Amino acid sequence: MPTVVLMDSSLSMTRPVSEEGSEEFQRKNLAVHGLTMLFEHMATNYRLEFTSLVTFSSLWEHMVPFTRDYNTLQEALNNLEDYDKTCLEAALQGVSNIVQQEWGTSCPCQVVLVTDGALGIGRGSLHHSLQTVKQHVEDKKFPLPFPFPSKLYVMCIANAEELQAMDSMDNLEQLINLNGGEGQIYTMEGPLCLKSVQSMFGKLIDQAYSPFHAVMRCGNLTSDVQVFPRPEPVTIDEEVDPMPRTVQTEGDEIGTGATDDTEEETPTNQMAGKSPNFCVLLHGSLKVEGMVALVQLGPDWFGMLYSQADSKKKSNLMMSLFEPGSEPLPWLGRISQLGPASDAAENPYGEDDSKSPFPIQPKNKRSYAQNVTVWIKASGLQTDVQKILRNARKLPEKTQTFYKELNRLRKAALAFGFWELLKSVAELLERECTLLPDSAHPDAAFQLSHAAQQLKLASSGDSKYAAYEHNITPMLTDFSGGGGADRI
Repeated sequence: MPTVVLMDSSLSMTRPVSEEGSEEFQRKNLAVHGLTMLFEHMATNYRLEFTSLVTFSSLWEHMVPFTRDYNTLQEALNNLEDYDKTCLEAALQGVSNIVQQEWGTSCPCQVVLVTDGALGIGRGSLHHSLQTVKQHVEDKKFPLPFPFPSKLYVMCIANAEELQAMDSMDNLEQLINLNGGEGQIYTMEGPLCLKSVQSMFGKLIDQAYSPFHAVMRCGNLTSDVQVFPRPEPVTIDEEVDPMPRTVQTEGDEIGTGATDDTEEETPTNQMAGKSPNFCVLLHGSLKVEGMVALVQLGPDWFGMLYSQADSKKKSNLMMSLFEPGSEPLPWLGRISQLGPASDAAENPYGEDDSKSPFPIQPKNKRSYAQNVTVWIKASGLQTDVQKILRNARKLPEKTQTFYKELNRLRKAALAFGFWELLKSVAELLERECTLLPDSAHPDAAFQLSHAAQQLKLASSGDSKYAAYEHNITPMLTDFSGGGGADRI
């Protein structure tokens, strides 16, 4: 999960704070000290994560692109310059652009905003931006919520009382709310000093950057692992009394399966150390064989482990989490019932691997598997209407096809409540009836008039003719013969 550090470099960050018995510090110095603490922690515990540094005042500047080199980040942090007033909206838009260009809109990202709480005055200030959120046009709308999954952490080089006096706390809370409530505001407790800023950034590290230690088991083999980033609790909305589910610190590997392609998910496993280790063995095996391993994360919660290449020379052992439940993958069936093929009464793959028990066919036919009419664009509807008219001009030879297409359109219109469509098609059929040439078969006029009348009845909402299950059948005439009079 990449991180963007958004550092306030406006003039207000140069305001002095007094340290008893020491030299005078600026708020910027406290911010740099806190970020140095964060970078040192990430360099030790989050070596595989990417971090970027952005500074802002009235304009924003991308100081350091996404990197794993924390020395580069620290050097840029130590050489920050001071600029003019604060304009946070433009900076947030810059962060949005940077993340989307590098990671797209599906990769979760953490944004750490470091500011003193002085959010500008007048036009361009955060207060003005929030007041005019609804007045933004579509192409220049407020950057929050970010178009990618994110958490916004606001690190204030000020205490809560100072923020309240500047009316900044409400604006910062509104920022978190605009981001879907994902994030938190941290303030300094007590006097503005190095100890207070260390305590504040320590809370951020505990909340968002603490390593997740776990034990992976497979039979008698075990391995200590660390998961980066820390798996988030998951709440199932469908449950009557939903409780957050957390990944257990001991995971059981269930088995392996072949794969052609896997998609990288959020959590990653990284094992450090040079001693013989089951995690290293598993990683190498999955990488060479091109397979995945199922892992149990908790009661009725599963995931999969696989090797993901980070570059030509480096790869990581990745872990993707499935939705909690006993059947997260419908085509695989109940995971607890999986077992070695050798335990089956007969080989489920056949003697020559010519068949497979997967995918498991669902007991109930899914709605998306039905032949359902969908009109996403006007051209699709136009095509269906033209098909009916083409068959109408070839009556009575195309009687069966005409009524089949007519009933398909009728059912779709009723399902969508598209009564006007039924009336319009009825008028088209009446018009086709008047345009029939003298050489047309007499049955054609009868069938067109009959179909138009039935569509008008259906559009009236009468329960007898507007029933979804009801089908319009060909009109029996003396001209119909054997073929045309068959009911569909």
